[in-house]
Amino acid sequence: MSLADLTFDRWRALDRDAAHRLALEAARSADGRLVEFDGAPHLGGVLHRAVVERGGQRFALIPGGEVTVGFDLESWRPLPEQLGSYRTETLAGGFGFDDDLTAHLARYLTPRRTASVPTVLMAVEPWELPDEADSVMEFLTEQELRLPAPDEWEHACGAGARTLFRWGSACPLDREPYGDHDDPAGHRRRTNAFGLRIARDVYEAEATSDPGSVYGGDGGEAVCGGYGAFVAWLPLATANRNPGMAEFLNGPEGEDMGDEFGVRPVLDLG
Repeated sequence: MSLADLTFDRWRALDRDAAHRLALEAARSADGRLVEFDGAPHLGGVLHRAVVERGGQRFALIPGGEVTVGFDLESWRPLPEQLGSYRTETLAGGFGFDDDLTAHLARYLTPRRTASVPTVLMAVEPWELPDEADSVMEFLTEQELRLPAPDEWEHACGAGARTLFRWGSACPLDREPYGDHDDPAGHRRRTNAFGLRIARDVYEAEATSDPGSVYGGDGGEAVCGGYGAFVAWLPLATANRNPGMAEFLNGPEGEDMGDEFGVRPVLDLG
């Protein structure tokens, strides 16, 4: 099998030796070197993880093909503590949110859908642009890189998981979702199934190729606004596309806020 034929489903089905050969091929294709190759428990099995270093930066191999992204709100049921937080903290705070939690989430979560995405290398961590960069697009194009499309970002974050968050359905409601706050279960801090450090801090919003789709954080709005513990964690949900952050980023007030948003470069293979 070649990289051109590699899909997420095929990647999951490969044995370790076959996956390692494709990881080496990806590294050669990118003029880089394979620096990490292991496996992580995921979706009832083990998912191979490959990290390539190129120009001093690390990229994870993200197999694509036809994948499922978004979130199925119709079949979702909140955990009792999540619903309790929304009712006793969020609604009681008088913020004007919808009385129905599902209706509130429908404003922010993209719907469940099937998408076709390419197999790529994606930066392990979001980048901050250098001060001398004139624009995001110019900076990335010079390095033969680009921004991820929204479907690519969601697929890379969730890695096929259909849960609300990349790590599962629950979130610790007794601690804040940012900075160095204690997180013994590793909900935020551990890398995801592909080896990405992603959706880990609500202050780390990430731009995509769609100006209206900003993922990974809300700039701390919910935390600072005191909207309640569960709502504070929601910006880390895989399918959470925050319209308010996108509007701010693309408006006149966001012109000088480039350093507040990360970009997660993508390197196309082949």
